[in-house]
Parts: sequence; structure tokens; C-alpha cells
Amino acid sequence: MILNKQVGVFLNLVHNRFKQYITAFFQEEGYNLTPEQFLVMDAIWDEGKMSQQKIADTIFKDKNSVVKLLDGLEKKNLVRRVANKDDRRQNLIEITPHAKEIQQNVTDIAMNAVDLIIKDIPKQDLHIFIKVLTKMAENMNENTDLQQLANNKKNL
Repeated sequence: MILNKQVGVFLNLVHNRFKQYITAFFQEEGYNLTPEQFLVMDAIWDEGKMSQQKIADTIFKDKNSVVKLLDGLEKKNLVRRVANKDDRRQNLIEITPHAKEIQQNVTDIAMNAVDLIIKDIPKQDLHIFIKVLTKMAENMNENTDLQQLANNKKNL
């Protein structure tokens, strides 16, 4: 297979399989969450109340995708929209008491799943992998510094 094609096929394959794998771990533990929903929850757990736009910027998703994720999380009683006292045109998203209760367990599940995915891969290779992904993002004219993100996340 041509290397260019192989990169595209493998990136897509691993991305899709990653999402399925993490979702299965959540389901096995009784949590109806997707990896994308977990990213939203993790951002709010880390930052506190956030606007929908801030969430979108934090998890690198477009605002419309975030609205759909928040709708699903709201139906699951994990987040709620509250009016921004400083700007009534804007809602802030906050976690519910139920989301706070499950925070540690859900985070542990996600981290354990990722640990299994990256087991037996030397840290040096993972750092190189992040650098390669960062360069790919730059080549797509993204203003996304994945290396900076990796350095800022305590659980990577």
C-alpha cells in the first residue's frame, strides 16, 4: 500500500477503533458515555462552568457538534445550562451533582482504557507520535499545538 494512503487508512482505523474501545469500557462499567462526551465532561471538571464556545475551543470541536454533545449530556443529567449573569445571551454549562459523583470513577475508566491502548509502547515513541500528529495538524493549517496540549494535561 502506498505510504500516503496507509497513513490515512491507519489514522481513520485507529481513531474509530479508539472510540469504540473507550465506549465499550464505559458501557461495561454501566456508564452510557461516548469518548466525546467524556471530553466535554473532563473539560468542565477541569475548568468549572464554561460557555459552549469555550468548550468547543477546549476540545477542538465545532460549536454545533458541542451543542449535540451537551444535549445528550443534559438528557443524562450530567450537565445543565445556566444563564450567564454577565451576558444573558449566553449560557454557561455546569456539571450536575450526579456528574460530580461519578467524576473519579469515569476518569479512572478512561485512563485505564488508554493505559491498555498504549501499553508496551515506550514513552519516547509516544512523544514522537505526539510530535508527528502536531506536525500533521500544522500542515492542515490548524492552530492546534498538540504538544502544548499534551504538556498541559496532567494525565497524558
